[in-house]
Amino acid sequence: MTSNFIAQSFGRSLNYTDIPNPMFKEYNVKKGLRNEDGTGVRVGLTKVSDVVGYAFQDGKKVSAPGELYYRGIRIHDLVEGKGDSHFGFEETCFLLLFGYLPRRNELQAFRNILADLYQLPDEFLEMRLMRMPSRNLMNCLQQSVLSLYDYDSDPDDVDPYHTVLKGLNILAKLPSIMCYAYQSKQHYYNRDSLFIHYAKKEYSIAENILYMLREDRSFTPKEASLLDTLLVVHADHGGGNNSTFTNVVISSTATDLYSTMVGSIGSLKGPKHGGANIRCAEMMEAVRQEIGVDASEKDMEKVVKRILNRDFFDKSGLIYGMGHAVYTVSDPRAEILREYCRSLAQEKDRVAEFEFMLRFEKVARETYTKVTGREVSNNVDFYSGFAYDMLQIPRDLYTPLFTVARTIGWLAHNIENKMYDGRIMRPATKYVGTVQEYVKLEER
Repeated sequence: MTSNFIAQSFGRSLNYTDIPNPMFKEYNVKKGLRNEDGTGVRVGLTKVSDVVGYAFQDGKKVSAPGELYYRGIRIHDLVEGKGDSHFGFEETCFLLLFGYLPRRNELQAFRNILADLYQLPDEFLEMRLMRMPSRNLMNCLQQSVLSLYDYDSDPDDVDPYHTVLKGLNILAKLPSIMCYAYQSKQHYYNRDSLFIHYAKKEYSIAENILYMLREDRSFTPKEASLLDTLLVVHADHGGGNNSTFTNVVISSTATDLYSTMVGSIGSLKGPKHGGANIRCAEMMEAVRQEIGVDASEKDMEKVVKRILNRDFFDKSGLIYGMGHAVYTVSDPRAEILREYCRSLAQEKDRVAEFEFMLRFEKVARETYTKVTGREVSNNVDFYSGFAYDMLQIPRDLYTPLFTVARTIGWLAHNIENKMYDGRIMRPATKYVGTVQEYVKLEER
């Protein structure tokens, strides 16, 4: 009764709610906050990070090699500079927050502060995570972050300095929350053995994640280095990506930091944003099962065309891991992860799969251009799923790991907006519906 009535009402409502695409052009409204050439509508200024994927020549958008800058430093240089260090993410966090690279003693002090914040509040693990396991870990992260509000003596203080302290507390605790939420889910729903490892203060965030996730607590230096790099390349991506923009919009109302972080996590959960890495991993698995890792480029081209024709995988017509809102020629994050995957694939005896990824990337780009006439590059999701898989990280944790990394970017933009804007974000829409007369109930 209820569902039928709602379905009928919803169907009837379409007569009143349809907004044809030509109307957006007629009123010069940027649908999806995109310009006609696909570039994003500028909604703010930032000194936190910059995403470069195209240039303008004679007023026209032209493709360009992708670059990502954190506080003006190329992501390639940041990753190369950290070398084999497992604390590159902590160095990146400091850079994004304060605007400059820390000296050795400053980085150590910053690491100590984060390590002192690793521990969860008393009974948080038992009461919030083990007694209330969630089927969806992103939802669990949202609930847990909002719960931290209750452990804060002054949670509604939105002063920029105190926001930094609150944000670092959330960042330091998220790895434990993520790992314990996963273990609780596996124990409750899948009847797996439950094991809990507490974070070690001497470990980096990347090391602790591997330590807490694995029953034997062991990991290799190369594994820790790769995960640390994954966190670095996911730490920020400009102020215009959906989850960061969400954070700043919510924060502009002067609400508490916990609410803004929960909003960002909800945004990142979406398969068009952070959840795309899982879809890419699932797609590549389906492709390998369909044609095998030794498939020819001709076989690859056929399956790519089937994907584009909505005749394979989820029939969405999307090649997950390909294409980006900004990058056109290349995604610098994908280039970095490609080389790290090449190195770890040798250690893991998965060179054949890695070479399959390389060949598929090439064929997918060429086929897409051939079919659509548009240039496309792979994006960070293309190799991140393979990297996580080599690290034996369950797919349930792909997007939560993205959350752990991106928390620092959300925090940096949140603080920047508090300090240099301060107004509530309030864009406008134009009403294009019809004017109706009210008809009394008995006369309808």
